[in-house]
Amino acid sequence: MNLSVKIKNKTLHNPIGVASGTFGYGEEYAPLCDLNKIGAIYTKAITLEPRAGNPTPRIVETPSGMLNAIGLANVGVEKFIAEKLPWLNEKLQQTAIIPNIAGTSEEDYCAVIEKLEEIAGVWGFEINLSCPNVKKGAMQFGTDPKLVEKITAKLRDLTPKPLIIKLSPNVWDICEIAAAAEAGGADAVSCINTLVGMVIDTKKCRPVLANKTGGLSGPAIRPVGVRMVYQVSRKVKIPVVGMGGIMCADDAIQYFLAGAKAIQIGTANFVEPQVSNTVLSGIEDWMRERNIEDISQISTLLED
Repeated sequence: MNLSVKIKNKTLHNPIGVASGTFGYGEEYAPLCDLNKIGAIYTKAITLEPRAGNPTPRIVETPSGMLNAIGLANVGVEKFIAEKLPWLNEKLQQTAIIPNIAGTSEEDYCAVIEKLEEIAGVWGFEINLSCPNVKKGAMQFGTDPKLVEKITAKLRDLTPKPLIIKLSPNVWDICEIAAAAEAGGADAVSCINTLVGMVIDTKKCRPVLANKTGGLSGPAIRPVGVRMVYQVSRKVKIPVVGMGGIMCADDAIQYFLAGAKAIQIGTANFVEPQVSNTVLSGIEDWMRERNIEDISQISTLLED
């Protein structure tokens, strides 16, 4: 069966990705699962300068999920190039390396892309537009379609590689944002990022997270993710990468039926490090039982 997925002029050998922020830089999971069975590793977010992230506590479990307020803690692009990419290039045979890029200004995003553009082994880029734009008074890039189109167009001019815009669900109309990314030259969109949430300690009468709010992920958000992928895939012509609460093959298949061309697994990696491998096997079994020869055929099976 054909499990490959094409985005722009490049091909993922299978549709299974591991989501940024849940898989480190890949090396952390190497003893726990077969990295070469994964279609793509979306790395921990990379910024122009190293970031320590938010103060602790910055993770709390919730019913059927978790809240995190890590704050994009990362080693910075220079150390990523010097220490993380060489290991990935040495160990990965066909798994795509897709750096997740974050920043606090348009200039930050552009500078990171420019530094990574000519580096061997970088398959493409996933752009996280959910970080505050300091120069715009803390407005988030990802909630304004005009800003999304503008920064996507700027980054498009800097690279011929696949450009994937990661969409925030914390918007009035995610389809409008997806259309703006497409208009700016994006080759795909990934959705959804985490939902904003809060947990309050009733004994201390204060929020559990030092940041007060955090991003909700895990099975609790899967129905929201599936719905948004369904809507976005019918709005844009570029591929949609679905994510949000995928814990097993059945969850992933829901996303494919909704219209996703590929998927990302996030929070489940913390529960079962081999989940990306088992989800792939489960999808293959499901396709085999139904005599489906190509992963792209799944989306045609949904009865609207």
